[in-house]
Amino acid sequence: MRPIKVALLQMTGCAWDRDASLAKGELFCRSARARGADIALFPEMWSAGYTFFDPKSEDEREHWRRQAISSDDSFVTHFRKLAAELNMAIALTYLEKWEGRPRNSVSLIDRRGEIVLTYAKVHTCEFDIECELTPGDDFPVCELETEAGALKVGFMICYDREFPESARILMLRGAELILTPNSCTLDRHRIDQFKTRAFENMVGVAMTNYAAPCNNGHSVAFDAVAHTPGIPEEFSGRDTLVIEAGESEDVYVATFDMESIRRYREHETWGNSYRRPRLYGMLTSDEIEQPFVRKDATR
Repeated sequence: MRPIKVALLQMTGCAWDRDASLAKGELFCRSARARGADIALFPEMWSAGYTFFDPKSEDEREHWRRQAISSDDSFVTHFRKLAAELNMAIALTYLEKWEGRPRNSVSLIDRRGEIVLTYAKVHTCEFDIECELTPGDDFPVCELETEAGALKVGFMICYDREFPESARILMLRGAELILTPNSCTLDRHRIDQFKTRAFENMVGVAMTNYAAPCNNGHSVAFDAVAHTPGIPEEFSGRDTLVIEAGESEDVYVATFDMESIRRYREHETWGNSYRRPRLYGMLTSDEIEQPFVRKDATR
């Protein structure tokens, strides 16, 4: 397959103005397609501009809950039609209506306008206002057929990146590319987490953040290929950064050579070959001991 292009739609949000979010999102999607993108990736919870409410105001809380939409809402349907029109996949994010509390979700729409995967953020920020969300309960992976060819795609959303298990499960399920909608201030430590997830799982990683002043931009993508094939390892290390945006609004296009990634995965030592799963039982324990006990944490 030819290299695949992922457009990072780095925008400022429109808060609860869904019509404005729809219009702006469409504009950026069209710009992405004009630049040759195969996939357009929105920042986190685009339908609501990652806007929450004053926890002290029950009226605001109820208004926020009313912003939640289902996957058959006209907002989602609009982007399904747009994906088919543009012949481009769209990873659309929204506050998803759910039984009880809403979810922080992304739906991957293929270039024919079909939803092929929906993922809800598993690691919600319970220490903050995201305690009002229902966490997701799985890390699905799907095969996405693009104009460039087919590849296997999975998702993390923002805080999911902090937990190596997120990307590891996606890798074990066959993901070759991990897409990450994001909404936070990104420092070097957080950016390096994306680099590490790409390296240790031999996957491409692409992340879209909100532009300043909503957040601070720096949408980023990292390649999986950390060493140049055919050169002794001590001399072959390469910079895996594909692209890093500044703080301003724009469409930033990251290009991934999936054939190169696939060849690399066939012979390198990371990934799944040399793991010792029988020794990892503690990773699934629900026990929490000091100094990590937090009153607001749930399992």
